[in-house]
Amino acid sequence: MLSKRLRELRRERGITQTELAGRLGVTQQAVAKWESARSLPEPGAVAGLAKFFGVSSDYLLGVGDLLRPAGEFANVKIIGTVKAGYNALAYEDDLGTAPAAVKNAELYRYLTVRGDSMAPLIRDGDLALVRLQPTLNNGDLGVVVYGDGEATLKKYLRAGDTVTLEPFNDEYEPLTIRGNDINGLIIFGKVVETHTRW
Repeated sequence: MLSKRLRELRRERGITQTELAGRLGVTQQAVAKWESARSLPEPGAVAGLAKFFGVSSDYLLGVGDLLRPAGEFANVKIIGTVKAGYNALAYEDDLGTAPAAVKNAELYRYLTVRGDSMAPLIRDGDLALVRLQPTLNNGDLGVVVYGDGEATLKKYLRAGDTVTLEPFNDEYEPLTIRGNDINGLIIFGKVVETHTRW
């Protein structure tokens, strides 16, 4: 059952075995074996798959039909868009709500990704769930505002007095901010998960 449901979820998400393997830190061959039922993932990998696809582990393993994990859900406000590139604003307008497995909706916002600089892992139109916070750790995926109110979703890397905002798509150049210019960088929040909207 896991092989069938994993294959279906991956295809619905529109990602390759190689891309999924990269997100989980395993080889493409491991994912291929899971999908062909030649082997089963370790429990930690099952949990990682469930988290990545936003489903319950029981659903993946075929021991239940509960698609979403049990737990608390809240409707999180969708406040606008964030361009997965540069030169775009995150608008504080009301675009409705979407459910998220969080306790306090006020600590989170959904933003709709626009652009392809984070492809193929995050695509145009995906919903990014952002935990509102003023700091990011090195390597976090975050939403930051820089310059004249320009918001961008990027991987945040800091070394000393240099911050690099790094895209996933190799066709885009990283943005490097140095010295006093870092004072103009406002961290909107940390991206904790993304969902493809249909």
